[in-house]
Amino acid sequence: MNGPLRRLAVVMFSGFFLLLVAVTWFQVIHADALKTDPLNPRQALSERGKERGLIVTIDGQIVAESAEAPQSRSFVRVYPGGAAYAHVVGYNSFAVGDANLEAAYAPQLRSKRDLTISDLISVILGRDLRPESLEITIDSALQQAAYEALAGQKGAVVALDPTTGAVLASVSVPSFNPESLQTSTAAETWDQLLADPDNPLSDRATREIYAPGSTFKVVVTATALDTGLAGPGTEFPDPEQFPLPGSSSTISNFNGRVCDDGVAVTLLRAFVRSCNTVFADLSIRLGADEIGLTAEAMGFNRDIPYPWKIPQAVFPTETLASDDAALAQSGIGERDVRATPLHMAMVAASVANGGITPAPHLVNRIFDADGQTLSSTEPVSLGRAMAPATASVLAQMMERVVTEGTGRLAAVPGFRVAGKTGTSQGSDGLPTAWFIGFAPVDHPTIAIAVFIEGGGNLGESATGGSVAAPIASQLIGLWLTIDR
Repeated sequence: MNGPLRRLAVVMFSGFFLLLVAVTWFQVIHADALKTDPLNPRQALSERGKERGLIVTIDGQIVAESAEAPQSRSFVRVYPGGAAYAHVVGYNSFAVGDANLEAAYAPQLRSKRDLTISDLISVILGRDLRPESLEITIDSALQQAAYEALAGQKGAVVALDPTTGAVLASVSVPSFNPESLQTSTAAETWDQLLADPDNPLSDRATREIYAPGSTFKVVVTATALDTGLAGPGTEFPDPEQFPLPGSSSTISNFNGRVCDDGVAVTLLRAFVRSCNTVFADLSIRLGADEIGLTAEAMGFNRDIPYPWKIPQAVFPTETLASDDAALAQSGIGERDVRATPLHMAMVAASVANGGITPAPHLVNRIFDADGQTLSSTEPVSLGRAMAPATASVLAQMMERVVTEGTGRLAAVPGFRVAGKTGTSQGSDGLPTAWFIGFAPVDHPTIAIAVFIEGGGNLGESATGGSVAAPIASQLIGLWLTIDR
C-alpha cells in the first residue's frame, strides 16, 4: 500500500474509532445526564406518568408520593403535606418541571424502568430499577405549627438541631399547593403564581437574603468576647447618637434615647437592650477583619452545602476594612450585610453548639423500595466560630435578652431560652422583624430563626420582639414538649 492510501486508511479508521467512542459515551456513560437534562423534551415525556419514590418526614409522615391514576397504568404525583412543604419538597410537574428536593434527588426518586442501554446494564448487574425514597429531617408537627404561626404574614421559619445541623422545620409564606401544578391547568396556575405580588413561589427561608438587623450583634459580640477586646462588664460611652467617622450622619438607638444613664453602659446591658450606639462603636474598635473571620466561620461569604443553591450571606469584609462609617452601620446588621433565615439559624446554632457551626442538612437517608437504607447523612461542621468559653458567656447574655430584654415574648414557661431580636428596614420602608435563639440553654436541642417581612400583622409598629419572638416562643415550647 502506498503512502497516500495508508494515510487515508489511518484517517478513516481514526474517524470510525472516534465515532465509536462518541456513541459509547453518549449512549452509555453520558446517557443519564442527557436523559435528565431539563432541555430534553423526551425526558418530560418519559417522566410523565412514571412512578417516583416517597418523600417522608423523620417521624413518618408522607409528604410526596406517586398514586396510580384511575383506569390507567400511569402515576400522578400527590403532595399530602400541601403548602406547608412546598418550598422544601418542591414539585414534579410535566408542565413546569421539577424544583427543590424533587429536582435535587430526581435521579434517585424516578423509576429506572426505561429500557435504555444504561438501565439494561443495571439489570444485568442485578441492580434494583424501582424508585428510591427519601427520609427528610423535618419534624411534621413543628413544620405544620410553623406554617400556621406564620399564616397571613410574609416570612419564614428555620429550625435546626444545633448539634447535627438537621433541619427540623423550614417554612416560607405565602406558599402554594404543589398539586395545583399537576392538573390540566398547571400552566395557567404557574402564570398566576408568577404574577402574584406576594411572591408565593419565593422561598424566603433559604433562597432570599435580607438585612438581619440586630440579630447580627450576636456575631459582633462573639468577636469581642473571643478576641478579649470586651467582656460583658466592659463599659462603653452612652451617647444619644453615635457620630459616623468622616460623615455628618449619626446612629441612634431604636427609641432615640440613651442606652442606660447617658454616661456609661456595659456591653451586657447594651446587648440586652440592643443599643445601636454601643455596637457601632464596638464594631469600629474590632475592625472588619476580625468580625469577618467570625462571620465567615458562621457561614457568611461562603457556599453552604444544601440540596439546592443557597445564596451567600454577605459581610463585605474588604470593603468595610477601609470605611469605618460603613462598618459601624454593618455592625448593627444594616447597610450591605445580608443573610437568609437559614444562615441566621446557623448563627444561633453556633452559640448553642459550643462555638462549632453545624452544616445544615435536609435529607436523613435514602432507602429502597423494601425500606432498606441505601445511604444516610453523617453530620459535619463548617468549623469553629468561637471558643467554648465564649459560646458559654454569649449564651448567658442571650438568655438575659429573653428574661429581661427585648426578647421577653420569646420566653417559654419552665424552660431556659436564649435569643436575640432584630428589626431592620425593608426595601418597602416597612420593618423587617427577626428573632434568633435556642433552647434549653443548658442542653440545646433546637436553634431557630423567625423572620417576618413588612412588619407582619403589626405593620409599621412591628419589631423583632413584638412579632417574631412570640412565634419563636410558640414553636420552641412545642418542640420541647413533643413526645418523641
